[in-house]
Amino acid sequence: MPSPIATAILPAKDAGEFVGTTLETLLRQFDQPDALKLVAIDDGSRDDTGAIMAHYAERFEHAEVLTNPTPVGLASARNQGLVHVEGDAFCFIDGDDWMAPRRLAALAAALRDLGCDFVRTDHVTVTETRRALVRAPFPWRGVAVSPRDAILPPDESTMVDYPYAWAGMFHRRLLDEGLAEFPPGLFTAEDRPWIWRLHLQAASFAVVDAPHLLYRRGVSSSLTQVLDRRQLDFGRALIQVVDIVEQDADAERFRPKITATALAVSSHHLIRSRGMSMAVRGELVGVIRQLLARLDPDEVEAALPRLSDPRRRVLARHVRRMGRA
Repeated sequence: MPSPIATAILPAKDAGEFVGTTLETLLRQFDQPDALKLVAIDDGSRDDTGAIMAHYAERFEHAEVLTNPTPVGLASARNQGLVHVEGDAFCFIDGDDWMAPRRLAALAAALRDLGCDFVRTDHVTVTETRRALVRAPFPWRGVAVSPRDAILPPDESTMVDYPYAWAGMFHRRLLDEGLAEFPPGLFTAEDRPWIWRLHLQAASFAVVDAPHLLYRRGVSSSLTQVLDRRQLDFGRALIQVVDIVEQDADAERFRPKITATALAVSSHHLIRSRGMSMAVRGELVGVIRQLLARLDPDEVEAALPRLSDPRRRVLARHVRRMGRA
């Protein structure tokens, strides 16, 4: 049997309502049925997610289904899938999303033709019956460039603000070089340190046009909708980003960007904290203060006035308490 061209890594927890659609669309990605390997990870589901994965695995020429008795989180589940990658390319998809036909064939061709380490794409958000195109924030299309050139400027949306692992495809040399793994144990924001490491350490990337991935929004079981302690992982994730930046030879150049990102994300969670329990809200404040303590005071003073009024107001008192304003 010929080896696959690419591997699709699909971790999911309690996604039985949607994962069949996800898997059905994966069957329509290449003309040759043996071109794609499926690695599906049932991350401690309490519904029929695992059974649906096992059923669809029988329709793939190359497939493995892994089962976690208890959830390990999206980052660790994706890392489990990376161990089973075959072919020159791999990608990720979540259990409540789906792909237009031949998306992966187009991405594999772009990755090969451009000779770069990874490619990124736009995506479409789906909220009930509404669809909206979200463009990858990079001005050039179909051209391989240094990923470091897509990090700045600090006060505009750039590719490190577009961290979605499922919005692209990656050459297996990133796996061989140790750049593909996610920080283990993070239930949310796992893609922040991951995307920064890629953009600082990979050699080349490109934003390309391709058939779209459709990202389902507003799913009640999605971690983006759950306001419990798992949301607090953003602090650990961004502290890891600070460490990655500080270890870089051009840390001074990129420090304003991670500072601006940390303030923006922290203020976002403070605004959302109205829906959290008192206990979780108190932990959130502690997480934000730990993160602020890792940032350069001068960079914080410079970035704070550039936030929007609501974000600046909700964050300013925490900055003042740290003696930074």
